[in-house]
Amino acid sequence: MPLHVTDYTWTQTDSTVHISVPLKGATAAGVDIVSTEEYLKVHFPPFLFEAFLFEPVDDDRSSAKVGNGVAVFTLPKKTHKVWEHLMITTGDKETKREIRERALLTQEQKLSAELKQKAEKRQAEKKYALETMMKLEREERDRIQQMKDAEREKTTAELAAWQLRQKQEAQQNQNHQIQQNPVSFNENLPAVVHSDAEKKKKIRAQLPPPRTCGNIPVTFTPRVFPTALRESRVPEEEEWLKKQAEARRAMSAELEELEDLTEEERNPDWLKQKGDKCFSNGDYVGAVNAYSLGIRLNRKLPALYSNRAACHLKLRNLHKAVEDSSKALDLLTPAVSANAAARVRASVRRGSAFCQLELYAEGLQDYEAALKIEPHNEELQRDAQIIRDIIQGSAGTQNGTK
Repeated sequence: MPLHVTDYTWTQTDSTVHISVPLKGATAAGVDIVSTEEYLKVHFPPFLFEAFLFEPVDDDRSSAKVGNGVAVFTLPKKTHKVWEHLMITTGDKETKREIRERALLTQEQKLSAELKQKAEKRQAEKKYALETMMKLEREERDRIQQMKDAEREKTTAELAAWQLRQKQEAQQNQNHQIQQNPVSFNENLPAVVHSDAEKKKKIRAQLPPPRTCGNIPVTFTPRVFPTALRESRVPEEEEWLKKQAEARRAMSAELEELEDLTEEERNPDWLKQKGDKCFSNGDYVGAVNAYSLGIRLNRKLPALYSNRAACHLKLRNLHKAVEDSSKALDLLTPAVSANAAARVRASVRRGSAFCQLELYAEGLQDYEAALKIEPHNEELQRDAQIIRDIIQGSAGTQNGTK
């Protein structure tokens, strides 16, 4: 049972009541205070001060100071008049109990409102911080996009200027050849030609006769004696070389649609080099355009698909990276020593795309396929082990959840 404090002091004016409660050695942290319009409690175990106030006070403007071994309360009165007593002198225990319960309920509601207000304030601060961070990230993305657009425009302008120079040089060469070998039919034509048909007929008559056509038979002696190269080739290498030869012959499939391109721009190897240069400069969109044009010209070159997959990885086009890497691996069959390095690159690029899509099992299969080709590659070993740890960690988390 608590010990009631009786050695308190109080003073008043017409508008304010001042109460001083000795704390008897208690620290400020150990003091529990409840204050409402009609009730005041100061609890510092084992002591208790409890006051059922004579008149209501303004709780919103009330204040308390705890320190130097005393708690001092300043309670503004709601009605300006002098009190006869500090506490009510009449009323039974039931009335006081109701006042105490009502005061505790009011204090609980007040604390709940303060907690709610603090939570709303923290939420508003978090929201503001998140919006600020998103704004900064958006500005950074816009800045990077502007840099990419500027670099793309620069590359496009350089390509257009290069094409213009090529056309001008070709035109100059053609004019130079015409100047060196002039062909004039005016001396041999009649003075007056009455119609275009007659003019063409006259010109055709002055042309030298066309060359006669003929066939030259060519025969080859079959090579039947053994050579080191022929004996060392296996059927898979023969098939690979055959595919490469077919790829080179497929270059003319779409040339009719691209008649406005120069001779170099119709060369997939030149476009690959152009894409590699763009990739090195960080212009991944320009590199994708170069590789895509090369693929239009020749759909049988695996390097174009593999390198375009690397660009898609940089641009976070993960599904396209998987598609291009898979196409490159299909073209890199059968597996022979001549295309081993290319298969490693394509496998790693597809595995990286799978891992970024959180398809770690599929990604690990591609890394293990690359390790079969280069088993002593420390970087591949390290990446494959990281993927295994991720898979094992996910499995462990699922088992623990179950």
